[in-house]
Amino acid sequence: MNPHTLDTPPAAGPAAALGTASACWLKTLDRLERATVTDPAIRVLQRGIRALPLAGMRDLLRGRHLGHPVHPVLVQVPIGCWLSASLLDVVPGTHRASITLTAVGLAGVVPAAVTGWVDWADLPPEQARVGLVHAASNVAAVACYTASLAGRLHGRSARGRLWALSGMAVVAVSGALGGHVAYRQAVGSHTSP
Repeated sequence: MNPHTLDTPPAAGPAAALGTASACWLKTLDRLERATVTDPAIRVLQRGIRALPLAGMRDLLRGRHLGHPVHPVLVQVPIGCWLSASLLDVVPGTHRASITLTAVGLAGVVPAAVTGWVDWADLPPEQARVGLVHAASNVAAVACYTASLAGRLHGRSARGRLWALSGMAVVAVSGALGGHVAYRQAVGSHTSP
């Protein structure tokens, strides 16, 4: 018997693995924040978004009247619908409800994306870099859920469920990226009047 195993609490293994994964994730995000390869594209996109004739709508889309960004609130619609659809996928007789939830989630992407892009257009480079990967992840998630809806509508339920699970995995990564921008990089503070 190894004498060191007696000193190690049972949760140390999973906690250590989680700590290692977390450190790896944060190291990856730190590298992403410093990577300048996308900066020319980011500058062009940000200028283009800021040049849109939104007038007073810009403050509304950014949530200045609320004192916090609107984007994190609006993403709850697609995420909630898609998670609910995945849960219903394991309940017999809920195929139509899963179709409806998947479609409503896709419709909810538009306002969430618009508010996200308006917020993103004013971010400094470190946040904008992570935000761009967040947006690209969201495009991948939308592609998965579009394929899921198409499969479900064409009677290929198993394929629709697999695409939905793939989409949920991408949404998890995208949410972690968005959370990093919003909380670790303190983007929400940019909305104060």
